[in-house]
Amino acid sequence: MQRALDINRSRFADWYQAVVRDADMAETSPVRGAMVIKPWGYGVWEQIQQELDRRIKATGHENCYFPMFIPLSFIAKEAEHVEGFAKEMAIVTHHRLKMIDGKLQPDPEAKLEEPLVVRPTSETIIGDAFARWIKSHRDLPLLINQWANVVRWEMRPRLFLRTTEFLWQEGHTAHATEAEAVEETRKMLEVYRSFAEDVLAMPVVAGEKPENERFPGAVNTYSIEAMMQDGKALQAGTSHFLGTHFAEAQSIKFQNDAGGMDFCNTTSWGVSTRLIGGVIMTHGDDDGLRLPPAIAPRQIVVVPMLRDKPEDTEVLAYCESLVEALGKLSVFGQRVRVLLDLKKIKSAEKRWNWVRRGAPIIIEIGPRDAAGGNITYMRRDTLRDGDKVRSIAVGRQEFIEEKAVQLLAEIQHSLYSEAKARLDANIKSGVTDWAGVESYFSGSDEEFKGWLRISWSKPSGADLEKVDARLKTLKLTIRNAPSQQPDTFAPCLFTGKPGVEEILIARAY
Repeated sequence: MQRALDINRSRFADWYQAVVRDADMAETSPVRGAMVIKPWGYGVWEQIQQELDRRIKATGHENCYFPMFIPLSFIAKEAEHVEGFAKEMAIVTHHRLKMIDGKLQPDPEAKLEEPLVVRPTSETIIGDAFARWIKSHRDLPLLINQWANVVRWEMRPRLFLRTTEFLWQEGHTAHATEAEAVEETRKMLEVYRSFAEDVLAMPVVAGEKPENERFPGAVNTYSIEAMMQDGKALQAGTSHFLGTHFAEAQSIKFQNDAGGMDFCNTTSWGVSTRLIGGVIMTHGDDDGLRLPPAIAPRQIVVVPMLRDKPEDTEVLAYCESLVEALGKLSVFGQRVRVLLDLKKIKSAEKRWNWVRRGAPIIIEIGPRDAAGGNITYMRRDTLRDGDKVRSIAVGRQEFIEEKAVQLLAEIQHSLYSEAKARLDANIKSGVTDWAGVESYFSGSDEEFKGWLRISWSKPSGADLEKVDARLKTLKLTIRNAPSQQPDTFAPCLFTGKPGVEEILIARAY
C-alpha cells in the first residue's frame, strides 16, 4: 500500500517539512520567520501547556503576565545579557504612522523617547518588578511563571524549531541564598526531564552546559538534550542559575533576619513550542506524525466506513454510541479524548488524514462491524507489517472494557522505548583523540551521526574558545556534561590534561 507521505526520512529536512505540512500542524506566515500554528498543532501545544502548567504549579509557582515591550534601558543594565541577545532583538521606535508623499510611514513626530525591545526573554522587566515586590526575607522565595510569546529575529527559520516569534513558558524566581537558588534550578530541570520522558515519550540527557553555551548573564545553565532520528541533538529545555548578576543590575535586595541588606539569588527556566518539533523528529515515520497519546488532541478517532451509503443511520448510530462510551473512560488522569469524524469526504481519505496527523488509535466502523457488534482498529505506533497496514478486529465491549485504555498506555510506552533504545545505542564512548572525532563525524551532513561522550578538563576562557573553534570545523557543539558521571576519567581529549568530567558533543538544531 502507498505511503501516506510522498517522501521518506532519508532526506530528513524535507521529510520534517512534509510531516508538518501533511499533519496540518503549521504553515509559514506573511511575516518572514514567523508561523501560523493550525488547530491540530495548537491542540498539541495546549496538551503540553496544560500538563506542564500543572507540574509547575505543583512545585509552588504561580502564573502571572508581564508586558511584551521592554524599555531598552532595562536590557542595557546587564552587559552579558544585552551582548547575548543584541543580534536577535526587534525594536519599536515609533508609536504612530502617517501618510508622507503618498506612503504610509512612521511619523517622525511620533518617535519614542526611549526605544522598546519586543520581549526576547523577561529577566530584566521581571527583575524590575522583583525590586519593588521584595523588601524582606519574609517575601522570599518568590516563585512565578508566565506563558507568553517571545521574539528573537531568526535568520534561518524552520517551523517549530526556529521561528522569529514562538510561544513558551518562562519561570523566574528569587531566593535568599545561593544554595536555595541552585536547588530551584536543578529541581526545575528535573521537572522538564520527567515531563519530556513521561509525557512527550522523548528520552533526554540532563546535564550542565559549558561556559560558552550558558544563557547570557547566567552563572550556570542546565539543559535536557534529546536525540532526533537523524542523530542530531535538540536542546529541549533549559534552567539557569543567575546568581546575583541580575539582582545587582536591578537592585533586587531584601532585608535579612539580622537587619542587613542582601542581594537576591535568582533563576530562570523555560521550554517552548520547539518541543513540538522535537516530538515530530523523535516519533514521526514515513507515514507522517506519530503522537504520544498523552499529548494527542484526539487519542481515538472513529471513522465511519460508509462507502456508497453516506447516510447509513445504523452505522452512524453505532459510531455515536461507541464514541459516547469511550469518552467516559479515563487515561493519564483525564477523560479519553475521542472524536467521531463526520467530514463529507471519502472514508479512506479520512483514515489517511488521521494517520498523517498521528492519532494514536484509528477505528474504522463499517456495516458488518455495526451488525456484529465489533470494531476494527489500527495502532498508529505499529501501523504496518512491512508494507501492509495492520488492522485488528475485536468485540466492541471488549475494546471498551479492556483494550482502549490499555492500548493508549502501551502506545505511550512503546514510543518512549523505541526512542530510548535509539538514544542509548547511538551515544559512543571510548574516543580519546581528535582523529577519532574526525573519523566518527566524517561524511555527508545527511548521514546519520550519533553523539560522542568524551572526557575533558573543563577549560575556560581562551582555551575554551580554541576547543569551540575546533568543534565548529565539524559543525559540532558541546551539548552538556551529563548529570550522571563516572568515578574516574580519561585524559582530556582536547588538552591531554587530567579529565574532570565527561561531555556530549554532537551536531544540533
